[in-house]
Amino acid sequence: MIPRYSRPEMTAIWTAENRFRIWFEIEAHVGDALAALGVIPASAAKNVWKKGKWEIARIDEIEQTTRHDVLAFLTNLAEHIGPDARFVHQGMTSSDVLDTAFSVQLKQSCDLLLKGLDHVLAALKKRVEENLDVVTIGRSHGIHAEPTSFGLKLATHYAAFARGRKRMEAARDDVATCAISGPVGTFATIDPRVEAHVAKKLGLKIEPISTQVIPRDRHAMFFATLGVLASSIENFAIEMRHLQRSEVREAEEPFAKGQKGSSAMPHKRNPVLAENLTGLARIVRASVTPALENVALWHERDISHSSVERVFAPDATIALDFALSRLAGLIGGMTVYRERIAENLNSLGGLHFSQRVLLALTQAGVSREDAYRLVQSNAMEVWHALQAGKKVSFKDKLLSDAAVAKHLTPKTLGACFDERFYIRHAKKIWKRVLAAG
Repeated sequence: MIPRYSRPEMTAIWTAENRFRIWFEIEAHVGDALAALGVIPASAAKNVWKKGKWEIARIDEIEQTTRHDVLAFLTNLAEHIGPDARFVHQGMTSSDVLDTAFSVQLKQSCDLLLKGLDHVLAALKKRVEENLDVVTIGRSHGIHAEPTSFGLKLATHYAAFARGRKRMEAARDDVATCAISGPVGTFATIDPRVEAHVAKKLGLKIEPISTQVIPRDRHAMFFATLGVLASSIENFAIEMRHLQRSEVREAEEPFAKGQKGSSAMPHKRNPVLAENLTGLARIVRASVTPALENVALWHERDISHSSVERVFAPDATIALDFALSRLAGLIGGMTVYRERIAENLNSLGGLHFSQRVLLALTQAGVSREDAYRLVQSNAMEVWHALQAGKKVSFKDKLLSDAAVAKHLTPKTLGACFDERFYIRHAKKIWKRVLAAG
């Protein structure tokens, strides 16, 4: 991932230095286990820890000849360890190192992503509770529907990210497995107790059956989980972009002092953070299909998955980490324009109360079909009057309709036009969200 969309802590996980450090730890822990089993001298295992060093430039140089990264690493390691290096990698195959190290890197990445999710959830929780009592217009198909709470609008996103966090925890648990089983995964050349020892040291579980590689359905589920989280980010970003439109202006992402929205138009305040999040979500989701395609490998192993993972694993985790951080900042710095929310809510003359009038008529004995016809005919007249630039009231229009007045008194009709009615369960809903989270 390019530096523009990278954060140092996540990027460090995918550096060559971290990768080789994990490789070394795997080899050294294997040595300890083999020494405990009497397979290699204890002194040799200690020497691996004591003398084990490597240089990235030297590994790269050796790989130019070997065309094999693990062998290049082992050769460089042997240059430092000396004669005891013959006991390194005893009974192992390259995938034992590569796949187990990949599991560690994914686990490390997941830990950072969980922290990022916690920041997003904390920011959302604060904004939800600030705005639970703010009545806003709910929209379906982009059209005014019925009022809702602005806090509940945000709470839907909180619930999505809370679900995403649970999925992320499950994905972390599923992908954090260790495979030290030798060629084609039979343990013929290495004792299963070695794998158990390494797994414990690295905070992993043993892979029940690894052929020669860890099954890629684990990785597919991991990256699919990242893809769903990315879609949740985009879902919020799209809502933010809509709310910031000039015609809506109900909320706005942070706009810093000195920030400029356009090289040509000084008045512009563009939703660039939300648009950026939409784009980053596409990058993360792009990893899902190749991860799924990596599940199907030839027989006990091939390396068709390898090149793909070296590209999309760092890019997807780094992009998502950056996106979560940016999203938390956007939510924390978002401005909610309550006066504009109220203005939009009332911009259609009260048409959003139509269902309450419909229900009141049915309660008064009118058939649903007749009630719907009465309410809709009045609503459409108000709609056309509004489009003609006239200031009209849906309530007044209904009060002047004799067919409506025949069934509803002014008091009964007036009771239908109470905005607070729509958010009377807002706090109860929010408590349910928190309880489920």
